[in-house]
Amino acid sequence: MAKKSIIQRNLKRLRLFSNNQEKRVELKAIRNSKLNTLEERFEAQASLSKLPRNSSKTRIRNRCLLSGRGRGVYKKFNLSRIWFRKLASECKLPGVTKASW
Repeated sequence: MAKKSIIQRNLKRLRLFSNNQEKRVELKAIRNSKLNTLEERFEAQASLSKLPRNSSKTRIRNRCLLSGRGRGVYKKFNLSRIWFRKLASECKLPGVTKASW
């Protein structure tokens, strides 16, 4: 199980991302648009860099819902490989069957 502080840090990043997502999209559109003047583009870049780093999408880590594990997480189920195998063998995941040939 991951430390609770690491899980909470990731949840904080998720909240910051959702709060600043629209602002980031607007500033990136201004920055990348060739129609704006050079000064407007520089201002957009400066205000974009003033936003918190943790509000960026790349800072968010996919974590297991049950254990908080950060590696080996299946996106479709949001479970780590360990919990996925455990729940699948107990037939608690709908639509998942063990392969046999």
